[in-house]
Amino acid sequence: MNPEFEACLKRNKIKEFSRGKALVAKDLKTAQEDLEVAEDSFNNKKYKWSTVQSYYSMFHSARALLYAKNYRERSHYCLIVALRTLYVETRLLPPSLIEALQRGKRLREDADYYSRWSEEGAEFVLKAAKDFLKRAQELTKV
Repeated sequence: MNPEFEACLKRNKIKEFSRGKALVAKDLKTAQEDLEVAEDSFNNKKYKWSTVQSYYSMFHSARALLYAKNYRERSHYCLIVALRTLYVETRLLPPSLIEALQRGKRLREDADYYSRWSEEGAEFVLKAAKDFLKRAQELTKV
């Protein structure tokens, strides 16, 4: 098993979660709703909010994938580690989607904490969120 994943488990940042599968559809619905709001924000040139909302769409898609494996996260970082272990290393997700999630996280943090955002960044995260949600829906069959 991936040592980073083991460390996240040991620190209880990733935990087994028997009710996970029951929550997949709920998180995918939240991801879809966040994506719709992000698109509206982008179309209204509200790039900061589009960036933030797009990232959270990706986050909920990612969490749905983790729930599908009966795990839950307590850290955005460990969520990414878990996806790499459970989905990329098993070739269910391309590494590019995890890289997009990481970039989206950085862009969201820049927008939230440092008042730095751009139309280009918002456009990138919005497209990535659409791709991530589509793939999560395919993998979970929801």
